[in-house]
Amino acid sequence: MIGRLIKGAWRGVRQELAPGHSGWEVVGTGADPLASPGRKSKSGQSVNVSSALSLSAAWACTKSNSQLIGSLPSGIYEKQGDGRRVKIEPDLSALLTVSPSADQTAMEFWESQSMQMLLNGNGYAERLFIGSRLVGLRPLFNVVPLRRSDGRFDYRVSEGGKSYKLPPEKVFHLRGFGAGDGLGLSAIRHGVQSFGSALAADETAASVFANGLSASGILKSDQVLTPEQRSQLQEMINAYVSSGRAGKIVTLEAGLEYQQLQISPEDAQLLETRRFQVEDVCRWFGTPPVVIGHAGQGQTMWGSGVEAIMLAWLTLGINPMLRRIEARVQRDLIPADKRGKWYLEWNREAMLQMDSTAKGEFLSKMVTNGIMSADESRDKLNLERRGGAADELRAQTALAPLEQLGKENE
Repeated sequence: MIGRLIKGAWRGVRQELAPGHSGWEVVGTGADPLASPGRKSKSGQSVNVSSALSLSAAWACTKSNSQLIGSLPSGIYEKQGDGRRVKIEPDLSALLTVSPSADQTAMEFWESQSMQMLLNGNGYAERLFIGSRLVGLRPLFNVVPLRRSDGRFDYRVSEGGKSYKLPPEKVFHLRGFGAGDGLGLSAIRHGVQSFGSALAADETAASVFANGLSASGILKSDQVLTPEQRSQLQEMINAYVSSGRAGKIVTLEAGLEYQQLQISPEDAQLLETRRFQVEDVCRWFGTPPVVIGHAGQGQTMWGSGVEAIMLAWLTLGINPMLRRIEARVQRDLIPADKRGKWYLEWNREAMLQMDSTAKGEFLSKMVTNGIMSADESRDKLNLERRGGAADELRAQTALAPLEQLGKENE
């Protein structure tokens, strides 16, 4: 039902905001920034979002962060007068936790918005209304914010070879790190030298592999070759180049001798350079190398040390992004008369996964100390509730005062 509602709203919005309307001003044509030349690094590589994502480390960091945020369960809560909170299900809850747009699930929407925040520093979505009621959020890409005289932004959007401008009340704008002037900072733009160096290292490695990892050298002879003989010799050498021909034996004649000139890739520390680039890219996204399957210097992929690293990532990397989104939803999407009472919150506990032994000990302590009922602990294991006494809070009384012993039986 929510999908049909959003689709209908989107058709209505498109008809209402025809080109030339004050809410949707056509301002010309726009180019796709993914296909733009980007910024030139000192390594000679052009760096933009598309080229940066060709690096496996950048792809993995972006994927790990955005997928985790998109997969976390969330809900709308209401603060009660006595300090309690109650999960509620207004229309806004279905919009933010089920299907924000006509063809996206909530996971897909928040995953894409998180990715835009990580790469570009900002994520954008068009707010769709029926009357004054918010009914949809349509992701926007290729957006250029334009500062207005009142300090807010208009947004120039490029789609289908055309460009139009949306006012601030029509755009849900998520800001990433460093939004002191209203705009988040782009990791791709500020990390152009790091990404450029990584791209150059990848290109160099590919070139080395294309030549079968054979070091280049020279052929020496005590005779003077004619131009025709030099051409024939070069054709012969080309027959032994590339990884598919590695290991073939070359026959030299007429006094020719081979002398190696180039050192091996290991000696040139090419592989070490590429290893360092993985860790360098991870810094820009705040992602520990272990998360993307890379063990840093002195680290292993298993053990309690890795668990501590994962907790640090969740605390210092993922949680700040969640707080940014929650605060922006509170400011821009929660109805004005409900702000301070309603709020969106992600379930951080879903990020923390324990092994069976640790989970058993945790649930046991929660139940025996009266913090959680037996049925609530069964919920954590996706087991059916038993009801009755299993839904009551209980606690052990092994250290009860002596005068209380036996009174429960009486």
